[in-house]
Amino acid sequence: MPSLKDLKNRIASVKSTRKITKAMQMVAAAKLRRAQDAAESARPYTERFNAVVSALAASAGGSDTAPLLLRGTGSDQVHMLVVMTAERGLCGGFNSSIVKKARQAVRDLQAQGKTVKILTVGKKGREQLRRDFGDLIVDHVDLSAVKRMDYATAQSIGKDLLKRFEAGEFDVATIFFAQFQSVIAQIPTAQQVIPAKFEATDGAVADYDYEPSEEAILEDLLPASVSTAVFAALLENAASEQGARMSAMDNATRNAGDMIDRLTIEFNRSRQAVITNELIEIISGAEAL
Repeated sequence: MPSLKDLKNRIASVKSTRKITKAMQMVAAAKLRRAQDAAESARPYTERFNAVVSALAASAGGSDTAPLLLRGTGSDQVHMLVVMTAERGLCGGFNSSIVKKARQAVRDLQAQGKTVKILTVGKKGREQLRRDFGDLIVDHVDLSAVKRMDYATAQSIGKDLLKRFEAGEFDVATIFFAQFQSVIAQIPTAQQVIPAKFEATDGAVADYDYEPSEEAILEDLLPASVSTAVFAALLENAASEQGARMSAMDNATRNAGDMIDRLTIEFNRSRQAVITNELIEIISGAEAL
């Protein structure tokens, strides 16, 4: 049974931890509002941009003159998986859920006889994937110095992917991130960005005449679509990370409060037992006299 001093030290320690988790929760809540606004503001632009490129891609069809980013290399043997996670932990299952989806994709592709390469964005994903697939990691993007996600950061990642694709290092590129829905819901998502893959649009599509040709316009827009997809994924990740951290720190604060209550009860009971024993000793000594 722990002594009164041990219990008192334990209560003080848990109270200090609760102050830290509460502060982290408040910081995450403040950052979440900005990150959520940025992610939600980018969605309409991304959707409209993809709709325009999708219409152009449908017009260009599968012709031999279509850009390489649209028609692909003609093979899907080598896959590049871009796994985007956070630089820090203490955000619940945010990082683990993305890595879990990436791990499953690696295993599925290897089971099909495909070659897999991994590009990690964020330290936590690299740490987890290095345990099982360290030999597959070809590069890492460190975002620890990035205070606020901007398009320039996404563009540098997109340009690196395009350079590797043009060099023939892979045939298909897929990005892994968490799509933000709410503070308690972040959905691990896989999105193919090379070759360009667009969802079918509902409703009638207007018929346009393009000048210059669809292929010429796509030559300029498709590289931008890669950076746009990366930027949207980074914004979704930033909002998801803060939402997950806010939820995790809230749970930690509540658990710390429950632990303090239990330890306080145990401390009071132990103190009462000590007082009772001392009284019994005093009474027994008095009676002996």
